[in-house]
Amino acid sequence: MKIAVTCENHQVFQHFGHTPGFAVFEAEDGKIISEKLLSSGDSGHGALAALLAEEKVDVLICGGIGGGAINALQSAFIMVVGGAEGDVREVAEAFANGTLKVRENFHCNHHHHGEGHTCGNHGCGGGSCHH
Repeated sequence: MKIAVTCENHQVFQHFGHTPGFAVFEAEDGKIISEKLLSSGDSGHGALAALLAEEKVDVLICGGIGGGAINALQSAFIMVVGGAEGDVREVAEAFANGTLKVRENFHCNHHHHGEGHTCGNHGCGGGSCHH
């Protein structure tokens, strides 16, 4: 099974559409057997779904995600697990062995950055996940 986790500085990035990259793990028998970094570049929501589909990802784990992105991922047969936080490897291992705990309210209801929006609420920002 291939698990992608939104990633910045080894932590679950909280906004799928703005993630600087993904930590991609291969899991077998509840254990992580390999990992690599996949840069998101300047991709938007739809392109991110295509990028993960190209990578043959089975599961996306993230902090927050909007309905449109969920639909795009599900159309590519990628299971979406939102509401995660913490170290990306620990999160992937917990998912693989069935012990992952997530927040129930993980949907992002905004789709653009306009008046009154503060990026600090969901983790927008630059940077990358370095392994």
